[in-house]
Amino acid sequence: MSHTAHIPSHRKPRQRASKSALRAGVAGGVLSTIAVAGAAGPAQAEPVTQTIEMPTITSGFSTAVAASAQATQQVALDLETQADEDAAAEKAAKTAKKAHAEAVRKAEAKKKAEAAAKAKAEAEAKERAERASRTSERTTLSASSGSSDSGSSASAPSSSSSNVSGSAASIVAFAKAQVGDAYVSGGTGPNAWDCSGLVQAAYRTAGIDLPRVSQSQSTFGTQVSLDNLQPGDILYWGGAGSAYHVAIYVGGGEFVGAQNSSTGTVQRSLDYDRPTGAVRVL
Repeated sequence: MSHTAHIPSHRKPRQRASKSALRAGVAGGVLSTIAVAGAAGPAQAEPVTQTIEMPTITSGFSTAVAASAQATQQVALDLETQADEDAAAEKAAKTAKKAHAEAVRKAEAKKKAEAAAKAKAEAEAKERAERASRTSERTTLSASSGSSDSGSSASAPSSSSSNVSGSAASIVAFAKAQVGDAYVSGGTGPNAWDCSGLVQAAYRTAGIDLPRVSQSQSTFGTQVSLDNLQPGDILYWGGAGSAYHVAIYVGGGEFVGAQNSSTGTVQRSLDYDRPTGAVRVL
């Protein structure tokens, strides 16, 4: 037996010492770390011991919030609907006003058109009556011109001067019967004339053929003074042989002539447009 057999194994103590040393080292390191942290860090606050209870949202509160949101949405919808209705009402009012104005305008236009149509109808009726009257007078004059050519003395129509007779009466009566007819350049009747066309037609009722134009008519006959005129004399404006207008003296200081497109055939005083001269054909 070894002399060391009664002695416990010497390895175990070393192991215990080693573990003790290790534990001591770890403990010392931990204590050192705590000491350093305590020295470097701030003082630790006291732990919170009171618990704060958060309010609980109940189902009643949620319903109230939802109802409030719905009410707000409904108010907004009502406002939008009211705005649309107001805009529609304003548009309808404008449309109605415009329609009323248009109706008034059409009514006035219709009234004017009816008045114009009535006036036109009356004027046409009057013109037809005047034409019929002139036609009747022309027929009478044509019938009386034959007896004048045979040498008998024909009485002047009611439209002629009381002291005019024979061919002069026919010429004067025909000229007066055309008063109111239109003036048309180159016109020779029966309802539109120019100045020389009217004079030529009037003289034709007495069986006398005159030249067609005023220049030739102003020299067809004997020149007479304007102070010694007789019904039926031809009046002219401008020079003899170069006259630009002619008419017929009907007595009483008046003449009948197809003046222009504005006045037509008229009966006027010599003072209305003083002629240059006159010729006597009869």
